[in-house]
Amino acid sequence: MALPPLHDRFRFVLVRTSHSGNIGSAARAIRTMGFDRLTLVAPHRFPDPEATALAAGADDVLGQAAVVDDLVAGLAGTTFALGLSARRRGVNLPELDPREGAAQAIAAARRGENVALVFGNERTGLENDELSRCHAMVRIPSVDDFSSLNLSQAVQVVAYEIRTALLADEAAATPAPAQAEGEVDPDEVPADAEQVERFFTHLGETLDDIEFHKGRSPVTIMLKLRKLFLRARPELRELRILHGILADAQRMAGLAKKRE
Repeated sequence: MALPPLHDRFRFVLVRTSHSGNIGSAARAIRTMGFDRLTLVAPHRFPDPEATALAAGADDVLGQAAVVDDLVAGLAGTTFALGLSARRRGVNLPELDPREGAAQAIAAARRGENVALVFGNERTGLENDELSRCHAMVRIPSVDDFSSLNLSQAVQVVAYEIRTALLADEAAATPAPAQAEGEVDPDEVPADAEQVERFFTHLGETLDDIEFHKGRSPVTIMLKLRKLFLRARPELRELRILHGILADAQRMAGLAKKRE
């Protein structure tokens, strides 16, 4: 059974994948669930015959897979990201099970957003700085004494939950009127990941310019601010205002230093 058009809003992002066979298996997993958007962040080896072999015919997914150097580029164009992790990490994010994650992802897609499902390296998973770029963390509730799923198995679980929820919800097949082409003001949708990262870079530079930290850990402060702004889901127009505030703070800091 084909999925409604909403399925195009979901992107599966594999970060630093070590084994090319897992890329092929993941491509097969999402293709069987009706998805075809795959992004590879700094894969160890791709393209590769093993990936093609284990894709088992999902050649279209591999053929159009985007390959990028870092997660910021991998999230470009998305506005809602869920990071998959087998372990509770130091990053303080909302923790969801796959069904809850699927529900939130579909709700974002219905609002016209592009959604990223982010999976880490086979051995280490997602690093804290990678998870900090996500809006929530999804944990698959496996048994405590053997919690490690193969990467493609984790991809399959998440893809299945999203597919099941999409097929069960008839409303997903009919976009809300506000999502009709030409009716949504692009400044009123949440800023995408690339735009948010530019803001965080500007924010970090400004905090340094005004000598905000004064012995406090810049990393800890930025993680807390990331959590705050990712939870707020700022619109592009709101980010412009924040950039303006930061620029004025930098200008005033520069003037103060000249007077010293």
